[in-house]
Amino acid sequence: MAEALSAPWLTIIGIGEDGEDGLSPLAKAALRQADVIYGGERHHVLTPSGMGERRVWPSPFSKSFEELEALRGRSVVVLASGDPMWFGAGSTLLPRFAREEVILLPGLSAFTLAAARMGWPLQKVETISLHGRPLDTLRLFLYPGAKILALTSDGTTPNKIADILADEGYGASRLIVLENLGSSGERVIGGEAEQFNMQVADLNTVAIEVLPIANTPLRPRTPGLPDEAFRHDGKLTKREVRSVTLSKLCVIPGQLLWDVGAGCGSVAIEWLRAAHNAKAIAIEPNDQRAVMMMANAASLGVPQLDLRQVTAPEGLSDLPDPDAIFIGGGLTAPGMVQTCHERLKSGGRLVANAVTLEGEAVLMASWQKYGGDLTRMAVSRIAPVGAFSGWKPMMQVTQWSMVKA
Repeated sequence: MAEALSAPWLTIIGIGEDGEDGLSPLAKAALRQADVIYGGERHHVLTPSGMGERRVWPSPFSKSFEELEALRGRSVVVLASGDPMWFGAGSTLLPRFAREEVILLPGLSAFTLAAARMGWPLQKVETISLHGRPLDTLRLFLYPGAKILALTSDGTTPNKIADILADEGYGASRLIVLENLGSSGERVIGGEAEQFNMQVADLNTVAIEVLPIANTPLRPRTPGLPDEAFRHDGKLTKREVRSVTLSKLCVIPGQLLWDVGAGCGSVAIEWLRAAHNAKAIAIEPNDQRAVMMMANAASLGVPQLDLRQVTAPEGLSDLPDPDAIFIGGGLTAPGMVQTCHERLKSGGRLVANAVTLEGEAVLMASWQKYGGDLTRMAVSRIAPVGAFSGWKPMMQVTQWSMVKA
C-alpha cells in the first residue's frame, strides 16, 4: 500500500514592498486562514493586522525550526521578502520539512525588480547576496565588464562596496543604488565608485557595472593565479604546479576538499573560486601561516574557507569525509596517506606533491599500494644572468594522483 502524503500546513509567501496589494488571491486566502504568521517586523507592517497570531523570527534564526515543528498540523504562514527560494527563508526552511507539507508562493525578487529597472537580462548578470555575509565575497565576482546585482544588509553597505571596488582597481565602476524597490518610495541613485559617498535607505539593492582602471590585475576563477596574488612565507604551491594539481583534483560544484598542510591556502582558495558552492577545509597548525591564509581567502573573495588549526593525521578524525584531498605538507607523517585514503569518499580524488627524496619515497610506496599515476614536473622561469637572460629551474615536483574506486 502506498504511503499517504502529508497534507500541506506550511505556506511560504513572498511579499514585496507593495504589501498585501501585490499578493495573489491564493496568498491572500492563505493569510486570512492562517493560525500563526511568521515574519520580520517589516513584513507584519505590510499586511493587515486582523489575522492569525503574529510571531517575529527568534534570534538566532535556528530556533524557528523547533517552533515550526511544534506547529505541525496547524495552518502556518511564513512571510519572506520577494522570492523565498532565492537567498530567502524558503531555501533555509524547505529542507527541514517534507516537500508535500509546504506550499510556496513566491513574489518578485529584488533581483528581478532591479534587473527590470536597469534593463539588464538576468541570465547575463552575476547575482549575489551580501546580506549578513562577508563583503569580501564581492571580490570573487569582479572582472572587466561584469554586471552585478547585490543584496545588502543596510544603508552602510553601498559605501563599503565602493571602497572594495576602489581597493581592487575597479574605482571607475558605475555603482547604482536602488532603494525600496516596488514601493511608493522607490529611488535610484548612483555614481562612480571612486567618488561614491552617499546616504541611502537601509532597504536597498546595488547594481554594479564593473570597469577597471589602468593596470588592474586580472583574477580569473580558472586555477592558476599568479604567485604574487598570495601572501606567503615560501610555502606555496607554485602557479604551474598548482594548475596541474587542481586539474587532477577535478573541482566539482558543491564538493568538499581537504587541503592538508595548506600553508598559505593557495590550493584550497583556488578550489573555492573555481566552482559554485564548492567547500574546502584547510588544515594548517602554524599560526603565522593561518593568518596569511585567511587574509588570502578574504582578498580573493572566498572568506568562507574553513580553517582547522590541527595536526594531521590525528586532527582529521572529526572532519566530514571529503570528495577530494590534497596533501601539500606533512606527507611523511606516519599514517598520513593511509588515513587520507580511508576517509576519502568512493570516486574521490587524492593528490600529493613532494620535492624531497623522503617525500618521493612515500609517494612511490603509495603508488605501489593504491595505484594511480606518478608524474614529475620540472619548471624553469627566465631570470637575469649577468647582462643576459637564462632559464632558472625550480625544484622538481613529484606528484602522485589517484581516484578511489
